[in-house]
Amino acid sequence: MIDTASENPVLRVAPAAPAEAAAYFRASLAFHADVSDVAAALAAGGDPGFVVVDSRSTESWDQGHIPGAVHLPTALIPEQAAQLLDPDVPVVTYCWGPGCNGATRAALALAELGHQVKELLGGFEYWAREGFPYETWQGTARRDADPLTAPVGGACGC
Repeated sequence: MIDTASENPVLRVAPAAPAEAAAYFRASLAFHADVSDVAAALAAGGDPGFVVVDSRSTESWDQGHIPGAVHLPTALIPEQAAQLLDPDVPVVTYCWGPGCNGATRAALALAELGHQVKELLGGFEYWAREGFPYETWQGTARRDADPLTAPVGGACGC
């Protein structure tokens, strides 16, 4: 009999046991927020129960940022977080996109200061690609939703 697991790159390392997988994915949801979920919470009006932090440079912030976000570059977190953020309000950090770990570094810095924090999956790139409005130094902008990242004409259902 042929051992297909050793020939199959997906199954070369066996999947985790269901209980271990459940624990891992539960933990992942405690550390990450989805762009669509953040957009929905912000659009609902009122207090969403969290603050969004853009951890990028001023030049990047000016190029485009999530409306209502707090601009707090990662390098400035130790000296400015106490003035800009309420330690009792959870924080969602973002940077450019999935190819950048700036939001992860910012989340770590904030967690080390005692903040509850989640990282925004996809960052600013996916915020813009999913067609949500963003602010620039010139005003509010919005792109058409990219059909490879967002459903066209409805909710994704996930």
